[in-house]
Amino acid sequence: MPQNKVALVTGSRRGIGLGIGLALAKEGFDLVLNGVSPQADQALAQVRELGVRAEYVHGDVSKSEGREAILSQTRELFGRLDILVNNAGVAPLVRESILKASEESFDRVLTINLKGPYFLTQAVANWMIQEKKADPSMRPKIITVSSVSSFTASPSRGDYCISKAGLSMMTKLFAAELGQYGIGVFEIRPGIIKTDLTEAVYEVYNQKLEEGFTPNNRWGTPQDCGKAVAAIAADYFPFSTGESIHVDGGFHLRIL
Repeated sequence: MPQNKVALVTGSRRGIGLGIGLALAKEGFDLVLNGVSPQADQALAQVRELGVRAEYVHGDVSKSEGREAILSQTRELFGRLDILVNNAGVAPLVRESILKASEESFDRVLTINLKGPYFLTQAVANWMIQEKKADPSMRPKIITVSSVSSFTASPSRGDYCISKAGLSMMTKLFAAELGQYGIGVFEIRPGIIKTDLTEAVYEVYNQKLEEGFTPNNRWGTPQDCGKAVAAIAADYFPFSTGESIHVDGGFHLRIL
Protein backbone atom coordinates (compact mmCIF):
# COMPACT_ATOMS: atom_id res chain seq x y z
CA MET A 1 0.00 0.00 0.00
CA PRO A 2 1.57 3.33 -1.04
CA GLN A 3 2.37 5.79 1.73
CA ASN A 4 0.63 9.14 1.90
CA LYS A 5 2.66 12.27 1.38
CA VAL A 6 3.75 13.89 4.63
CA ALA A 7 3.58 17.54 5.69
CA LEU A 8 5.16 19.20 8.72
CA VAL A 9 3.39 22.35 9.92
CA THR A 10 5.07 24.32 12.70
CA GLY A 11 2.95 26.22 15.21
CA SER A 12 -0.09 24.16 14.31
CA ARG A 13 -1.97 23.55 17.55
CA ARG A 14 -4.46 26.30 16.72
CA GLY A 15 -5.23 29.29 14.50
CA ILE A 16 -3.67 29.60 11.07
CA GLY A 17 -1.39 26.60 11.60
CA LEU A 18 -4.26 24.29 12.43
CA GLY A 19 -6.29 25.68 9.53
CA ILE A 20 -3.39 24.78 7.24
CA GLY A 21 -3.07 21.32 8.76
CA LEU A 22 -6.75 20.60 8.24
CA ALA A 23 -6.61 21.78 4.62
CA LEU A 24 -3.62 19.53 3.92
CA ALA A 25 -5.36 16.59 5.58
CA LYS A 26 -8.31 17.10 3.22
CA GLU A 27 -5.81 16.76 0.38
CA GLY A 28 -4.70 13.39 1.78
CA PHE A 29 -1.47 14.42 3.49
CA ASP A 30 -0.39 12.74 6.69
CA LEU A 31 0.51 15.41 9.22
CA VAL A 32 3.20 16.26 11.71
CA LEU A 33 1.79 18.98 13.91
CA ASN A 34 4.24 20.98 16.00
CA GLY A 35 4.23 23.42 18.89
CA VAL A 36 5.92 24.33 22.14
CA SER A 37 3.14 22.98 24.37
CA PRO A 38 3.53 19.40 25.64
CA GLN A 39 0.43 18.10 23.87
CA ALA A 40 -2.17 18.94 21.26
CA ASP A 41 -4.96 16.42 21.72
CA GLN A 42 -7.74 18.62 20.37
CA ALA A 43 -5.85 19.53 17.20
CA LEU A 44 -4.87 15.91 16.57
CA ALA A 45 -8.46 14.78 16.97
CA GLN A 46 -9.68 17.30 14.38
CA VAL A 47 -7.07 16.23 11.85
CA ARG A 48 -7.55 12.50 12.43
CA GLU A 49 -11.29 12.83 11.85
CA LEU A 50 -10.37 13.49 8.21
CA GLY A 51 -8.95 9.97 7.88
CA VAL A 52 -5.23 10.66 7.76
CA ARG A 53 -2.45 9.84 10.15
CA ALA A 54 -1.46 12.76 12.38
CA GLU A 55 1.22 12.96 15.05
CA TYR A 56 2.23 15.77 17.37
CA VAL A 57 5.91 16.63 17.83
CA HIS A 58 6.81 18.96 20.66
CA GLY A 59 9.71 21.26 19.76
CA ASP A 60 10.81 24.88 19.77
CA VAL A 61 11.87 26.02 16.29
CA SER A 62 13.86 28.91 17.76
CA LYS A 63 16.36 26.50 19.35
CA SER A 64 18.78 24.26 17.46
CA GLU A 65 17.99 21.29 19.70
CA GLY A 66 14.28 21.90 19.14
CA ARG A 67 14.68 21.87 15.37
CA GLU A 68 16.78 18.71 15.54
CA ALA A 69 14.14 17.00 17.67
CA ILE A 70 11.33 17.96 15.31
CA LEU A 71 13.10 16.55 12.26
CA SER A 72 14.48 13.44 13.92
CA GLN A 73 11.02 12.52 15.19
CA THR A 74 9.49 13.22 11.78
CA ARG A 75 12.01 10.85 10.22
CA GLU A 76 11.32 8.23 12.85
CA LEU A 77 7.53 8.51 12.55
CA PHE A 78 7.15 8.79 8.78
CA GLY A 79 10.52 8.34 7.08
CA ARG A 80 9.81 11.10 4.55
CA LEU A 81 8.82 14.75 4.22
CA ASP A 82 7.06 16.27 1.22
CA ILE A 83 5.91 19.63 2.58
CA LEU A 84 7.33 21.98 5.19
CA VAL A 85 5.10 24.83 6.34
CA ASN A 86 6.93 27.42 8.43
CA ASN A 87 4.09 28.90 10.45
CA ALA A 88 5.32 29.24 14.04
CA GLY A 89 5.74 32.84 15.13
CA VAL A 90 5.00 35.39 17.81
CA ALA A 91 3.94 39.02 18.11
CA PRO A 92 5.78 41.45 20.37
CA LEU A 93 4.79 41.12 24.01
CA VAL A 94 4.17 44.88 24.04
CA ARG A 95 3.40 47.19 21.13
CA GLU A 96 5.79 50.09 21.51
CA SER A 97 7.21 52.79 19.28
CA ILE A 98 10.50 51.94 17.61
CA LEU A 99 11.88 54.95 19.48
CA LYS A 100 11.37 53.05 22.73
CA ALA A 101 11.21 49.35 21.83
CA SER A 102 13.61 47.09 23.71
CA GLU A 103 16.50 45.01 22.47
CA GLU A 104 15.07 42.11 24.47
CA SER A 105 11.84 42.19 22.45
CA PHE A 106 13.76 42.49 19.18
CA ASP A 107 15.91 39.45 19.99
CA ARG A 108 12.88 37.37 21.03
CA VAL A 109 10.80 38.15 17.96
CA LEU A 110 13.63 37.80 15.45
CA THR A 111 14.87 34.54 16.97
CA ILE A 112 11.46 32.88 16.89
CA ASN A 113 10.06 34.39 13.70
CA LEU A 114 13.13 34.48 11.46
CA LYS A 115 16.16 32.63 12.79
CA GLY A 116 14.12 29.53 13.65
CA PRO A 117 12.44 29.16 10.23
CA TYR A 118 15.68 30.02 8.43
CA PHE A 119 17.65 27.18 9.97
CA LEU A 120 14.74 24.73 9.99
CA THR A 121 14.35 25.38 6.26
CA GLN A 122 18.08 24.85 5.78
CA ALA A 123 17.91 21.44 7.45
CA VAL A 124 14.73 20.41 5.65
CA ALA A 125 16.10 21.56 2.29
CA ASN A 126 19.13 19.28 2.66
CA TRP A 127 16.84 16.38 3.58
CA MET A 128 14.60 17.07 0.58
CA ILE A 129 17.61 17.19 -1.75
CA GLN A 130 18.54 13.69 -0.63
CA GLU A 131 14.92 12.55 -1.04
CA LYS A 132 14.86 13.87 -4.61
CA LYS A 133 18.07 12.05 -5.44
CA ALA A 134 16.59 8.80 -4.12
CA ASP A 135 13.19 9.35 -5.76
CA PRO A 136 13.13 11.93 -8.59
CA SER A 137 9.33 11.65 -8.81
CA MET A 138 8.91 13.48 -5.50
CA ARG A 139 7.71 17.09 -5.69
CA PRO A 140 8.66 18.60 -2.31
CA LYS A 141 7.65 22.12 -1.31
CA ILE A 142 8.66 24.62 1.36
CA ILE A 143 5.98 27.15 2.28
CA THR A 144 6.48 30.02 4.72
CA VAL A 145 3.68 31.98 6.35
CA SER A 146 4.73 35.61 6.68
CA SER A 147 2.30 38.56 6.84
CA VAL A 148 1.24 41.75 5.13
CA SER A 149 3.55 43.24 7.77
CA SER A 150 6.40 42.13 5.53
CA PHE A 151 5.72 45.23 3.41
CA THR A 152 3.52 47.40 5.66
CA ALA A 153 5.19 49.71 8.17
CA SER A 154 3.79 49.48 11.71
CA PRO A 155 6.14 51.58 13.86
CA SER A 156 4.64 50.11 17.04
CA ARG A 157 5.67 46.61 15.89
CA GLY A 158 9.01 47.27 14.25
CA ASP A 159 10.61 43.99 15.30
CA TYR A 160 7.63 42.01 13.99
CA CYS A 161 7.65 43.80 10.63
CA ILE A 162 11.39 43.25 10.22
CA SER A 163 11.01 39.55 11.02
CA LYS A 164 8.29 39.14 8.40
CA ALA A 165 10.22 41.11 5.79
CA GLY A 166 13.12 38.77 6.46
CA LEU A 167 10.89 35.77 5.76
CA SER A 168 10.01 37.26 2.38
CA MET A 169 13.68 37.46 1.44
CA MET A 170 14.30 34.00 2.90
CA THR A 171 11.69 32.65 0.48
CA LYS A 172 13.48 34.22 -2.48
CA LEU A 173 16.89 32.98 -1.36
CA PHE A 174 15.83 29.37 -0.89
CA ALA A 175 13.80 29.45 -4.12
CA ALA A 176 16.89 30.57 -6.02
CA GLU A 177 19.02 27.85 -4.45
CA LEU A 178 16.57 24.95 -4.58
CA GLY A 179 15.11 25.39 -8.05
CA GLN A 180 17.90 23.25 -9.49
CA TYR A 181 16.68 20.36 -7.34
CA GLY A 182 13.02 20.70 -8.26
CA ILE A 183 12.00 21.94 -4.82
CA GLY A 184 9.39 24.71 -4.90
CA VAL A 185 9.54 27.51 -2.33
CA PHE A 186 6.58 29.79 -1.61
CA GLU A 187 5.37 32.48 0.77
CA ILE A 188 1.85 33.06 2.08
CA ARG A 189 1.10 36.60 3.24
CA PRO A 190 -2.00 36.63 5.46
CA GLY A 191 -3.79 39.86 6.23
CA ILE A 192 -6.31 40.34 9.03
CA ILE A 193 -7.12 36.79 10.09
CA LYS A 194 -9.69 36.06 12.78
CA THR A 195 -8.06 33.82 15.40
CA ASP A 196 -7.69 33.83 19.16
CA LEU A 197 -4.45 35.75 18.66
CA THR A 198 -6.30 38.70 17.10
CA GLU A 199 -9.01 38.88 19.77
CA ALA A 200 -7.25 41.79 21.47
CA VAL A 201 -7.54 43.95 18.34
CA TYR A 202 -10.88 42.64 17.13
CA GLU A 203 -12.85 45.84 17.73
CA VAL A 204 -10.15 48.00 16.11
CA TYR A 205 -10.04 46.02 12.88
CA ASN A 206 -13.76 45.33 12.86
CA GLN A 207 -14.33 49.07 12.75
CA LYS A 208 -11.78 49.45 9.97
CA LEU A 209 -13.51 46.73 7.93
CA GLU A 210 -16.87 48.43 8.40
CA GLU A 211 -15.26 51.52 6.90
CA GLY A 212 -14.03 49.61 3.82
CA PHE A 213 -10.49 48.80 4.94
CA THR A 214 -10.01 46.11 2.26
CA PRO A 215 -11.68 45.46 -1.10
CA ASN A 216 -13.13 42.14 0.10
CA ASN A 217 -14.15 43.86 3.33
CA ARG A 218 -14.25 40.91 5.72
CA TRP A 219 -12.08 39.11 8.22
CA GLY A 220 -9.91 36.37 6.81
CA THR A 221 -10.03 32.89 8.33
CA PRO A 222 -7.49 30.12 8.97
CA GLN A 223 -9.37 28.19 6.29
CA ASP A 224 -8.52 30.90 3.74
CA CYS A 225 -4.83 30.43 4.51
CA GLY A 226 -5.20 26.66 4.47
CA LYS A 227 -6.69 26.62 1.00
CA ALA A 228 -3.78 28.65 -0.38
CA VAL A 229 -1.24 26.28 1.16
CA ALA A 230 -3.17 23.22 -0.02
CA ALA A 231 -3.18 24.49 -3.60
CA ILE A 232 0.61 24.82 -3.53
CA ALA A 233 1.05 21.45 -1.87
CA ALA A 234 -1.20 19.81 -4.47
CA ASP A 235 1.26 21.04 -7.13
CA TYR A 236 -1.16 23.40 -8.86
CA PHE A 237 1.78 25.78 -9.48
CA PRO A 238 4.35 23.43 -11.05
CA PHE A 239 6.18 26.15 -13.01
CA SER A 240 6.33 28.66 -10.16
CA THR A 241 8.73 29.21 -7.29
CA GLY A 242 9.67 32.13 -5.07
CA GLU A 243 6.09 33.39 -5.33
CA SER A 244 4.28 35.35 -2.62
CA ILE A 245 0.55 34.71 -2.40
CA HIS A 246 -1.52 37.36 -0.64
CA VAL A 247 -4.36 36.07 1.52
CA ASP A 248 -5.46 39.50 2.64
CA GLY A 249 -8.76 40.43 1.03
CA GLY A 250 -6.93 42.72 -1.38
CA PHE A 251 -5.22 44.78 1.35
CA HIS A 252 -1.99 44.86 -0.71
CA LEU A 253 -3.63 46.75 -3.58
CA ARG A 254 -2.84 50.41 -3.91
CA ILE A 255 -6.13 51.97 -4.84
CA LEU A 256 -6.67 55.57 -5.87
